[in-house]
Amino acid sequence: MSVLDNVDAATNLAKNNELQLLVFRVSEEDESAFYAINVFKTREVVESKNHFLTQIPSAHPLLEGTIMLRGVQIPILNLPKWLNAPLTREELDKSNILICDFNGIIIGLRIMSAFRVIKKNWNEMHAPDSYRQKDGVVMNDTRLENGSICLILDYEKLLSDVIPQAMVDVLESPANIRELAIPQKLRDGIVMIAEDSRTAQTHLKQIFKNANLNFKIFDNGKQLVDYIFSMQNPDIIPAIITDIEMPEMSGFTVIQKLKENASTAHIPIIVNSSMTGENNKREAEVLGANGFIDKTKSHNVVPLIIDVMNAN
Repeated sequence: MSVLDNVDAATNLAKNNELQLLVFRVSEEDESAFYAINVFKTREVVESKNHFLTQIPSAHPLLEGTIMLRGVQIPILNLPKWLNAPLTREELDKSNILICDFNGIIIGLRIMSAFRVIKKNWNEMHAPDSYRQKDGVVMNDTRLENGSICLILDYEKLLSDVIPQAMVDVLESPANIRELAIPQKLRDGIVMIAEDSRTAQTHLKQIFKNANLNFKIFDNGKQLVDYIFSMQNPDIIPAIITDIEMPEMSGFTVIQKLKENASTAHIPIIVNSSMTGENNKREAEVLGANGFIDKTKSHNVVPLIIDVMNAN
């Protein structure tokens, strides 16, 4: 049975502020080093020795090449090398490839071995300030049952570095962005944003600066909710943007808490996420979210906010 078999449905987990992680290793030498990724961004694990690697001339050093898997050409990214732990030739021969789906873009991450799937509450995910240093590759961590630390990486940063065309183009704006009738409340207010990825934060900052709009970014959903509930008059907030996957408090819980509070229930909430499955969109809508946009199309977030504000 595959280590990815029998994972729970994402929406059922979300209702309890939970997630499931696929825990894996990137090296045989350090058996105490564990890494993880949300299982709903993964498809399968395949043995690298069973797949021919086609190299790409002049490619990024971390882009090893591509493999063909059931008729689909998949780029392979060297995760151990990104973590400054390159594999030996022997390890490469025994390594595996973790097939992942980011915003509908299929990539393969070279790993040593898949370990197991674990269930965690988002409040068990921690993001020390040290992880948020410039060019940091770790987003947050959690603990395994035996006390070992398990690191969750900024996979969006890896994609942005190696395959930038797979990420949002912050310079791309809707053709009529300057012709949009921006509501006065949006022009005068401050958009509140919860986003734990430093890479995604950078993208959103540039997008809002391009639109000459004010914004405030929080590193997770709990910080955003605590800040808003501490405000004397949250009515000055024109809109809220939240990711789904965040330490301390998931985006689903953010929506739930804000929509069930009378002082914030009227504020439009936009979900900006790489988890773009229909179940996630449906769950966000059921909880009260007013819009959903995937991160590769974040350059359209301002027109979406305007549409949502005008519809309310």
